[in-house]
Parts: sequence; structure tokens; C-alpha cells
Amino acid sequence: MTIPRPEPRIQRFEQLAYGMFIHWGLYSLLGQGEWIMHQANIPKAEYMKLKDDFTAKDFDGRAIAKLARDAGMRYITITSRHHDGFSLYDTCGLSDYDAPNSPAGRDLIADFVEGCNAEGIVPFFYHTTLDWYQDSFRNDFDGYLAYLRQSVELLCTNYGPIGGLWFDGNWSKPDADWQLDALYGMIRRHQPEAMIINNTGLEARGQVIHAEIDSVTFEQGRPRPLDRRGMPKYVSAEMCQTMNQHWGLGHRDFAYMSPRELIENLAACRKVGANYLLNVGPTASGRIPDYEAAALRRVGDWIKLYGDLLYEGRPGAVVGTGDDFALEYDGRVYLFIHNLSVQGDKNVVRMTSGAGPRAFTGLDRQINGVRWLDNNEELHFAHSVDQGLLVVNATGYPYGTNLVVRVAELT
Repeated sequence: MTIPRPEPRIQRFEQLAYGMFIHWGLYSLLGQGEWIMHQANIPKAEYMKLKDDFTAKDFDGRAIAKLARDAGMRYITITSRHHDGFSLYDTCGLSDYDAPNSPAGRDLIADFVEGCNAEGIVPFFYHTTLDWYQDSFRNDFDGYLAYLRQSVELLCTNYGPIGGLWFDGNWSKPDADWQLDALYGMIRRHQPEAMIINNTGLEARGQVIHAEIDSVTFEQGRPRPLDRRGMPKYVSAEMCQTMNQHWGLGHRDFAYMSPRELIENLAACRKVGANYLLNVGPTASGRIPDYEAAALRRVGDWIKLYGDLLYEGRPGAVVGTGDDFALEYDGRVYLFIHNLSVQGDKNVVRMTSGAGPRAFTGLDRQINGVRWLDNNEELHFAHSVDQGLLVVNATGYPYGTNLVVRVAELT
């Protein structure tokens, strides 16, 4: 069975590789995650009062886009509307439950898109399909779906070209007719180059739910390689993940991932050709918190070491063992090697194991050398072309250095 060729928009999406996810809305004022209305059973009338305190005074679309660029991210997906039904964009009379009708007094999605365009970042819109605010979601589903399509049409027509639409919530009514042909058809008319993504949730990672879907999702779980043989179209893959255990701001959450974990997760996504969409939860006023910003910039420093390889490198025939893997880029093979030790005196270095031979299979062409990209150190290797087996003596890091995942180039 053959593997279909990706359509240009999907190929471009895969080369974006790494993006920022933003969960921000009224729930951010409470600082207990994005599901607080549902989890705490807050009555709608009470929850709606949060709108009166939503100033968004520190929200700056360009500053956020610049942070993303500094972090090595090439796109941002923002919650234009989350499950609480509050919209960050101007709903143009569909509802008064939106940012222009709050103390913010402005279309925050317009600010976001303008900032992204200025910094060379591709804007994507998250949009809920589940809605705790609209009564029609429960008692007039056809009417609700018409409202949903009108809402999404505003996003497709009022902000210029966008990277895509990222939907979330169909899992709330698994047996319902969501009239997806009408929704996706409308998007294709207005934004033919936009990606269409619909999150299948924690229980159905990697599933394709409709012929127009351009990428499957892996929520909070490392993606597996997709078997695209015999598929009617090529679909990409994207892992979305939080730095902690929730998507919106959490005042009392101190359990954040380290830059090391983020680098490892980004590498795990690229190992199988998937994108990595990493979430941040801005403050109530719209600022990216300090720890998240610092961690993202640190990962960005690592990405700068490897340039376009992280974005455009693709998995090929060469396979590593364990976490190690290879990508092919611009006619060459690059080895991504994990868990190396730091070299140094035993009185100052705790871990001395980890360096040594690493095996890769599937390399059936002659090579002349192997070198680390970060310092050009030449590595000893043994290679059997007939068996396709390469064994590289992966040296440890110089003292004061640890790249988490180190890359060697085959020459």
C-alpha cells in the first residue's frame, strides 16, 4: 500500500514543528485552571460576573509573539473561545459575552493576529465546540451548531489568512451529529489553506474523525508513529501538552516541567515527525508568567544550536535504540542521542556512566565521519554497509555542559 503525499498546507504545518498553546479567559481570574466553572459547579449567573473584572490590561499580542519567536516556536494557537463560552474576539452581535463588551474593551484576537504577523509567527485559533454558557447546547443542538458556525465564520473572515482552526469538545457528545461537513466546508471556502484540527481527547489519541481533518492530536501523551499506508489523505500529528496538570492559570501549582523535560518531549515529537504544541496559562491580566517565559526561552537556546534541522528534518530509514533516533535533512543523516554523562573529576561529577557506544540500524550507504554539531568533535564509529549497522562511540559532555539531547551529523 502506498503512502499519500501531504498537501502543501500540511507539509507547511509539519515544518512549523513547535508551537505555543495559550489557554486564557475569564477562568484565569480565579487561577484554578480552565475547567473551574464546571469543576466547582459555579452557577452561570455567578460565573458571568467575572466579565466585569476582565481588563486584559497586560495582554500584548506582539510581546507574546516575540516570546514565541525567541523560544524557537513558529506558531501560536490561542483559545478564541473556551468551554465557558466567553469569546476573546468580537462576536459582532452574536453575543455580548465577549472581550469588547468587557472592561478590556477591545478585540483581543485582532491584537493577537497583528502581533503574530509582525513577528513572523503563524496564528491559529482554538475554538470550543462544547459550550457551558449557551443554553442551546443542551436544548436546541441544531440551533447551537448554527451559532457555532457563525462564530467560526467570523474568525475565518475578519482576521486575514490564518494557520488553522483547532476544535475541542466533540468528545462531550460522542453520539451527536455535529454537522461537520457544514462546518469544515465553510472553513474551506473562506480559508482554503488553513489546517483543520479537532482534538479527540485523552481517550482517543491519534484518531481521524473526519475526511477533512489535517492533523490528529495526542493530548498530554507522546505521539506514536502514524501508519499512513492506504490512507485516503496524508494527515500530520501534533502533541499538545501542559507544563503542569492543567491548561489555564493555577495560582497554587508549583509542579512545572523543567527545560530538560521540554527538550526531551520536543525531541520525542520530532522523532516521529509530529509537532509539539506546548501550553502556557497567562495571568488574569494577560501576561505570560515568569517561569514559563524563562523555560521557553531556555528551550529556544537549545533549538538555536540546530537551526532548521529541528523544523525540517524528517524520520527516515535510520533507526536508533531506546530514546535515540535519527532525522534526515538536506541529504544528510543526523543522530539525536540522549542520556549522555558529563565528563569531569569524580569529586565534582556525580554521574560518570552514559557515554559510550550507541547503535543505529538502516544505514546502507557509506559514510566518512561522525561529528557533534555543537563543538565539531569527531567521533569514532564502526559501520557495516551490508548489515546497515552503525555503532558510534558517543562521548560525554565537557564539564559545564549538558545539552539533554545531543546531535551528531554523519558526513
